[in-house]
Amino acid sequence: MSEILVVGSLAYDSIQTPSGKVDRALGGSANYFSLAASLFSKVRVVGVVGEDYEQGDYELLNSRGVDLSGLSKVAGKTFHWAGSYEGDMNEAKTLQTDLNVFEHFNPQLPEHFKDSSFVFLANIAPELQLQVLEQVKAPKFVGMDTMNFWISIKKEKLIEVLKKVDLVLINEGEAKMLTGAANAISAAPLITALGPQAVVIKRGEYGFAMYTKEEGYFILPAMPIPTVVDPTGAGDTFAGGFFGYLAAQKDKPTLGHLKQACIMGSMMASHTIQDFSVRALSKVTLGDVEKRLADYKKVITL
Repeated sequence: MSEILVVGSLAYDSIQTPSGKVDRALGGSANYFSLAASLFSKVRVVGVVGEDYEQGDYELLNSRGVDLSGLSKVAGKTFHWAGSYEGDMNEAKTLQTDLNVFEHFNPQLPEHFKDSSFVFLANIAPELQLQVLEQVKAPKFVGMDTMNFWISIKKEKLIEVLKKVDLVLINEGEAKMLTGAANAISAAPLITALGPQAVVIKRGEYGFAMYTKEEGYFILPAMPIPTVVDPTGAGDTFAGGFFGYLAAQKDKPTLGHLKQACIMGSMMASHTIQDFSVRALSKVTLGDVEKRLADYKKVITL
């Protein structure tokens, strides 16, 4: 089992969906990723929180064996995001963003984090992603995420990051924005032409489309979930399940591993969306994942 380094946000979210609302619920890319990945592998977190970050939230990550020695607690308040979902559950409407202590986030890796075999650069500024890559020694596999904000204002710097990673996980709207393509299918090879060997385009309720330079497309639907309570963090959960599965394998990732990792990411995300925040994700066991995987095989098998 290899160690996974994730660098991203730890946050409190205020969310409203047709199913209800929550205020200051645990969120942030690093939290969703870590809770998903730690079910399969060892996880190391680099991030920053404020003085208001609750002890119970530290304990949740500790209970999953997540190494928090790269987590800084500084004066001020933790990053806060408020959003709502109305109609299209694949797209959140941002109501408020308070960066707080995250505004001056300066990722510094503890010495024992620098030998991490797997690295996931969550949705942070491209220059910070590059800063992390300068500190890791010789990772086996590096993946990244991004968002429309960075694509619109820091595209050149983002392309620098793309040249240095093995895989990018991105949603369909961001893929089209990055490439100018009309859809996920045409966007995928354009993204790999920028550097990475593979891209996974997350398509919400429609599943995912992976494209690799080696083989081309691998596309599957999502697990059918009749009632989506809160899709926040589904993409980061997908990434956590994806990297957790990869890091649990003995060998350097193969194409077969990448395909199975996509499925595992999808299974993990299907749990997250069934409750607000990390409530469902924090309760998921390997047994739950295996059962859902068996149900999923009935969906996709002739």
